[in-house]
Formats: sequence, C-alpha cells, structure tokens
Amino acid sequence: MTDKIRIAVVGANGAFGMKHLDGLANIEDAEVTVVSATSQEKADAVAAQYGVATAVVGLDAVLERDDVDAVILATPTGLHAAQTQAVLAAGKHVQVEIPLADSLADAEATLAVAEASDRVAMVGHTRRFNPSHQLVHERIAAGEFAVQQMDVQTYFFRRTNTNAKGEARSWTDHLLWHHAAHTVDLFAYQAGRIVQAHAIQGPIHPELGIAMDMSIQLKSETGAICTLSLSFNNDGPFGTFFRYIGDTATYVARYDDLYDGRDQQIDVSQVAVSFNGIELQDREFVAAIREGREPNSSLRQVIDCYRVLGALEEQLA
Repeated sequence: MTDKIRIAVVGANGAFGMKHLDGLANIEDAEVTVVSATSQEKADAVAAQYGVATAVVGLDAVLERDDVDAVILATPTGLHAAQTQAVLAAGKHVQVEIPLADSLADAEATLAVAEASDRVAMVGHTRRFNPSHQLVHERIAAGEFAVQQMDVQTYFFRRTNTNAKGEARSWTDHLLWHHAAHTVDLFAYQAGRIVQAHAIQGPIHPELGIAMDMSIQLKSETGAICTLSLSFNNDGPFGTFFRYIGDTATYVARYDDLYDGRDQQIDVSQVAVSFNGIELQDREFVAAIREGREPNSSLRQVIDCYRVLGALEEQLA
C-alpha cells in the first residue's frame, strides 16, 4: 500500500458518485485512482472533470486492478449486496451507499461475507455523520439530552422514474428500503435499540410498482418514539427534516444544518473538520482502513436497521 489509500468510485457519474468525489478531494490521505461508470464515454467525462487517471466500465474492471485498495459503490440499490460481496471477495475494502440491500436475506448474506473478511466494510448511513446529528449525538453521549420523540418528514416529488439530478434511470427507488433506512438507523443510533415497529402504506403506483406514501412508527428500548412520514407525491421542497423533542431541548436538523425549536440556527462549525456529511463519512472510511479498525456505520452496526425494515416489509405484504 502506498502512503495514500487508493480508492475507486463505482457509479462515479451519478449524483452520489460525484458527491463522494467532491468529498474525497478534501481528504489528504486518499487518492482516487479509478472511476467507473456504465459507459466509457461517461467514465471518461467524470475522470476528466476530477482529474482521475483511469476510467473504466463496470465493477469487474475495477476489481482486477492492483492500484485500488478500496471501493466506494454508488450504484443502483439492487446491485449493492452482490457488489459489496464481490469487492470483499477481491480482497478490497468497501463502502456501499445506503441501503446495504433491498431485502433482509441479502443484507444478512452480505454481513456474513463481511464478518468472514478482514477488510473494512461500511454502509453509507450519512445521517450518523452530518454535523447536525453529530452534535445531538454528542449531547446524548454526555448525558445532556435524551430523545423523547423524533418526528421525521422525508418528501420528494417522483411520479416518474428519475434520480436526484432529475434524470431518467433504469431502476426504481424505494421509500422503505432506501429512504426509511436513514431514519430507522438514526433513531436507533440516537435513542437505543428498536423494540416496536409498525408501518402502513398508500396505493401502489400503477407504473412504478411501489407505494408512493408511507407512515412508520417506531419505539426504542428507552421508551422514545419516532413518527416517520415518507412521500414521493410531495409537490414542494424535497428532502428529510428531523425534529428531536427531548427532555432538555428541541432540535430541528436539516441535513448538515441544525436549529433549535424556535428556528434559531445552532453553530455546528466546531463539530467536525467539515460541514459535509458525505465527506465526513468518507473520512471515517479512510481512517478505519488506515487504523485497521471497525468504522462507525459498519455492516455489523447497521444490520439491526435492515432487520427492522424486513419486519416492516412483512407487515406491508
């Protein structure tokens, strides 16, 4: 291994592939040596934009290279589990974008492969790394704040099959296995293990084949509750907004920004070296490889989230 961790970004031309490339550019001991896309034209374009030496098509072309220590997978959800297992089998470290899988069976199978490997295996549960949620977590760890309720709204307007850039795509996103995964994991991270979970969903879209509206209720071992509303039908500002109602304060988190209950912004500049949650997530990945340790958001740490999602899917069947 050279002085820098040599990383390949797969799915590099997508919205989140580029977010990772932006973040990695700020990490001194990381070097992106390879980018991969679904066509050579797309791979060449993103390589030129970010000054990466090698552009290839697909994952197999990445795994056979000896100038790659670690792989970041920013690929379609349906590929995540199999690709994560393939990266580990090739002897490389892996960070897969959220979700780890779109079924509990695939999540458990991937965990088994990770547990048998000596490589770092991490899932991109970005909310653990946003400075806003980090500040709340620090106050919880210090005994200064306890969650009594989380109220979360995840809203998009996606009545057609488009990605975060508004471009058409070949696969369909999912409220449960992708967007709910953020909140299910974060609630457990902030309030303790989930002991109750319920879900109802609206009509199935006739063309996309997915529920466009969903309501989920969670309870943790501490007694805290969480109400999560998700929609692909919201014609308005999109994103996820978290309200923490606790014993000593109320916080509202909007991605990397944090406000109190009266909408006064809270300074999070001292929480971490960056305001960018994805960059902080990538910093954790690189540091864990460098230090030979388990990362925050390892497969082992997030598997309970997928077990809850699996139970909710059974309720919705």
